[in-house]
Amino acid sequence: MRVLAVADSDSYLKWAACLLGDLPSGCVTELVVVRTPIAPSAEQIAAAVGGREAPPVLSARSVRRLAERTQPDVILVACTGPVVDVLVAEVLNGLRPRPVFASGLPGISVPATEKAWLFRSGCDLFVVHSEREVAEFSEIAARLGGGGAVGLARLPFLRPELTSRGGNRVVFATQAKVPREREQRERILLSLAELAGRRPDLDVVVKLRALEDERQTHNERHHYQRLWREMGEPGRLAFEAGSMHDQLERAAGFVTVSSTAALEAIAMGVPSLVLSDFGVSAEMINLVFEGSDLLGTLDELAAGGFHDASPAWCAANYFHPAERNDWAGLLTGLVIARPRVPARSLLDGPEHAAGRRRARLRVEVPPKMLRAGYKAKRRMRRYLRSLT
Repeated sequence: MRVLAVADSDSYLKWAACLLGDLPSGCVTELVVVRTPIAPSAEQIAAAVGGREAPPVLSARSVRRLAERTQPDVILVACTGPVVDVLVAEVLNGLRPRPVFASGLPGISVPATEKAWLFRSGCDLFVVHSEREVAEFSEIAARLGGGGAVGLARLPFLRPELTSRGGNRVVFATQAKVPREREQRERILLSLAELAGRRPDLDVVVKLRALEDERQTHNERHHYQRLWREMGEPGRLAFEAGSMHDQLERAAGFVTVSSTAALEAIAMGVPSLVLSDFGVSAEMINLVFEGSDLLGTLDELAAGGFHDASPAWCAANYFHPAERNDWAGLLTGLVIARPRVPARSLLDGPEHAAGRRRARLRVEVPPKMLRAGYKAKRRMRRYLRSLT
């Protein structure tokens, strides 16, 4: 089975690289990045793919030509929602033979959203990572129609053989979208600094998803490193990018507001804390941690209070037995079953044409044109805010 994976941002690239590594032996895989305004930097690409050869960054037209030349059985569209839709419906439409299109979400997807399903409803397989997510997205699929099968995979980077060696680091994993307010982020930094002051034996590290001048999947209004500098750096904190796994290998504690990295910390046996000071809700992307025993406060963080996750919660959320994973079997079955009726996108039709044109523009306008201040740039920014 030949599989081509196309990613558009740092988090989707990491997910795609890991997912390809979990395919059955004998699969021939190729990984590329499609050039968009949120394409990762060379450093982000290296961190995302680990020891793999760095994938090329291609224009949408070049991705099409690659697919025509290699004729993959499967195209894994590991991209933000609007890009998935335009790649499947337009850029890669009409390939012969038609490949199986698979997509999914790279991290925590609770609660399931109609928006995520709508953008990926032209795909034959939708991959998620917990029994709860399968149930919620299957309900949306039954109600809205469109799309294909919903498959279960364990998050690829939650490998049981990886454990922390222990160390003296407390790692704070940032999240671009939450909390939104500057004052909230300042409170987090001050609590981290308080912990560093109380515990000089600890190295307190703010693990960045991207440096200030790098793009990431979602826009970050108040970048933590810039914010710390503007605050006058009132304490001892380190700011580092790169591999989360490398950080957790040396961690004595982990903290976040909402990040898939919390699952990596659980898997590696690192005591953790999910901050609840700003609410526990779908908007804060931390609703899934209810019942996990990990929710705590900034005061607990400043005092160095970390917790172990509830085993019952783990079983229901992302740490299911490996034999429950069915995504690879579903994918193989879809390849074998060709020809077949392809998945039907719910975004086909004149009412969605304008949005799709804007999305297509995102993957076709050259970077120089974006920097030059054309009207397209404003349209790009508006559309970035709708990314899923």
